[in-house]
Amino acid sequence: MTSVPTPIPSRTQYVLEEIKRRILTGRLTPGQALVETDLAAQFGVSKTPVREALKTLAGTGLVVMSQYKGVTVRMVDADMAREVYDVRLLLEPEALKRAVRRGASLDAARDALTQADQATDTAERSLANREFHRALYVPCGNPLLGRMLDEVRDQAALVSAVAWAADPSWEREAGEHQEILRLALAGDADGAARALHAHIASFVERAFPEAGTAAQEEDGQA
Repeated sequence: MTSVPTPIPSRTQYVLEEIKRRILTGRLTPGQALVETDLAAQFGVSKTPVREALKTLAGTGLVVMSQYKGVTVRMVDADMAREVYDVRLLLEPEALKRAVRRGASLDAARDALTQADQATDTAERSLANREFHRALYVPCGNPLLGRMLDEVRDQAALVSAVAWAADPSWEREAGEHQEILRLALAGDADGAARALHAHIASFVERAFPEAGTAAQEEDGQA
């Protein structure tokens, strides 16, 4: 605990970001119990910021609060993967298409790929992967569309973390990322959107073949 007290909101934000990071990098695994007293001791805070952080994480879908089981990291199954990736398939390629057509800067996406290439562990690579995808849709020119994708961003990262733990496939995905960015930088909005759609769809099909997605069925894509 720091010697100089900080406002509770700052403590809550710190606890929130650290728990989220541990979940999304696999240090806290799906189904694992999150005990307020244990977390408070780890972070050197009272239970109040931990409790508020867990409530926020429950709202974003990363943890589940149960009257009987307490708080646990959300389990990832085919149904959850399908729900999250349906949203991504429907919205993310469109957002990228709009970003390219309006000539938005994709420097942040290029920087994220560099960070991923230089990553020394799965945690760093996972976080860079999240930043790459966000950098593609944020400059779409429609803040509401960006916020909608932000809402499923953490859940998508949780799906990825579980899938990578079972079958590390980042080398293949890194190549797909490079191709998506190449097309976008070349001004090929439709081509970049198609490549992104195929990238997202193929990942969830490999990781959760039983999931299927509505967008895949409509488009006839794997």
